Amino acid sequence: MGAEVVEVDCDLDWTFPNYNPNTEDHAMLSAMAEAVRKSGAALALGFDGDGDRCGVVDDTAEEIFADKIGLILARDLAPRHADARFVVDVKSTGLFATDPVLKAAGASTVYWKTGHSYIKRKTAELGALAGFEKSGHFFFNGPLGRGYDDGLSAAAAILTLLDRHPNQTLSELRKALPRAFTSLTMSPQCADEAKYQVVDKIVDDYRALAAAGGSILGRKISEVVTVNGARVALEDGSWLLVRASSNKPELAVVVESARSEDDMRALFRNEVKPRLARVAEVGAYNQEV
Repeated sequence: MGAEVVEVDCDLDWTFPNYNPNTEDHAMLSAMAEAVRKSGAALALGFDGDGDRCGVVDDTAEEIFADKIGLILARDLAPRHADARFVVDVKSTGLFATDPVLKAAGASTVYWKTGHSYIKRKTAELGALAGFEKSGHFFFNGPLGRGYDDGLSAAAAILTLLDRHPNQTLSELRKALPRAFTSLTMSPQCADEAKYQVVDKIVDDYRALAAAGGSILGRKISEVVTVNGARVALEDGSWLLVRASSNKPELAVVVESARSEDDMRALFRNEVKPRLARVAEVGAYNQEV
């Protein structure tokens, strides 16, 4: 490729979906970005303490979340593998369902439960080509891999991708993706003994709204995925998610707009936040868009 590759390895916890500029997540990504700026590297690869996750910063020092890296990889792999199937967690970008490159290649994507063990199991169960979990776990089945999450295997897949596209930088491959405006993960407080019942109520609300032909900010609901909370897909490719945290007394909320940053904020401020505000058990958010 003609450019140095910088690997930044440290023990910080950098779970992408809970990104917050005041946490150690940002410290590792910032260190990777700074290494790229100083060296002019083609990218930086970061690995967590036990080596099963891989984080990526591109040649412009831009952090790329794992679901978007997964989509870049899927775009490269799908035309090379007939009827390719991918598995991603419900917090991942909706572009997997709408991307024209994947559609043209006949690829399909299953949205499944958040958590690396869930994605690993579903990827194996379906015989999917690959699974991508937004916190940085990548799973490749044969002929690409053996189905387990390994940061170095993910890094090798990314480098192979770049080798197959010698005339494009990673940032150019990122910019070639359709636009999507994704929020950070917002977590309102909700007691462990109440959070699953609260999510069940929200699931029922959105199912009923969809069944009645209702809309959200002027858009019809195209699908309500309920494998892990309520992931509500809209007709223009935008979506929203409300699920229970698996390990904290809180909910997890993510929204993504196919239109604009302002629309992404509106999906939260004008739809999800007021809906959850009607539930007494839901408390203050850790962060908001």
